[in-house]
Amino acid sequence: MALTSGMRVFERYLAREIYASTLLVLSGFLALFAFFDLVNELGDLGKGNYQLHHAIGFVLLTLPGYVYELLPIAVLIGTLYALTLLARHSEITVLRASGLSTATLVGALLRIGALFVVLTFVVGEFVAPPAERAAQQLRLQAMSSVVGQQFRSGLWVKDEHAFVNVREVLPDASLRGVRIYQFTANYRLASISEAESANFRPPNKWQLANVAQTSFEDERVRVDRHAELLWESALSPDILTVLLVDPGRMSLVNLYLYTRHLAENRQKTQRYEIAMWKKLFYPVAALVMMILALPFGYLHDRSGNISFKVFSGVMLGVAFHMLNGLFSSLGVIYSWPPLYAAITPSMLFLLAAATMIFWVERR
Repeated sequence: MALTSGMRVFERYLAREIYASTLLVLSGFLALFAFFDLVNELGDLGKGNYQLHHAIGFVLLTLPGYVYELLPIAVLIGTLYALTLLARHSEITVLRASGLSTATLVGALLRIGALFVVLTFVVGEFVAPPAERAAQQLRLQAMSSVVGQQFRSGLWVKDEHAFVNVREVLPDASLRGVRIYQFTANYRLASISEAESANFRPPNKWQLANVAQTSFEDERVRVDRHAELLWESALSPDILTVLLVDPGRMSLVNLYLYTRHLAENRQKTQRYEIAMWKKLFYPVAALVMMILALPFGYLHDRSGNISFKVFSGVMLGVAFHMLNGLFSSLGVIYSWPPLYAAITPSMLFLLAAATMIFWVERR
């Protein structure tokens, strides 16, 4: 009973130390990334109406995306620092001598880390995607620019039996210079519609303006002109947001919608499926990072060398971040199952943590 009561007190104390250390590390990372991003943005000042306050707003709006990406690394370093301080004062040694098992300590870390899992998911799903989209729109509108296109002729999208060419996608998701090449089920060109602009009309229509529609009927060609024309399409502004936001910073809903759209049009979905699975499993990486930090707490070096252990945590965090990117790229190149490409880095680090704990326990 005494150990249980003492364990509860220790867990609250450990949670307080880990939360404070993680917040400090995360704040340092965010300040560093914000500074370098702002310096990078200074080169674009004066383009269109892009001024310093636009650059600051852009940098601030991208910070939630960095919170999502960096939180597991900050958790690793924060937990490592907190455990190292406890080991330095022999607090973990005393608790272990009193009967504290490794499984009990792991359970305490998992309970503490549940908050990080929820926070990572909420930021990655509900905060970072709209903030990132707003950041890109702010930048583009201030520069009086359009969304960058993939080809000189503009953006090409397949929509069931039609191929759609869009010259410009504006930051408000309206379209300029739209061409719709409609084919029959036998892949015969049925019509070409050219519109000056297009605006979305929920739930699944676009209002085309100043339309010239060329229809191919047997051996004759007919040209009709319309001031306005409604075009029904599976394309939507949510699907077009992939032009503004990197897949890693899209929400699960938008990733799912775009992946389904690509699949229905028989296009490659690998990159977006991997991003979708990563979105599901990435929050759990915070727990893996906490378990990885545990062996360092067992190394009760009273002389301290805390800086070396923190540096080790930074290197492990960087390695995890790089491994995540590497497996995503390899998964796309070699067509690996998306689930495996998404969870392999976390599983490798979990295996490394288990191996290190086993080695430390046997010392």
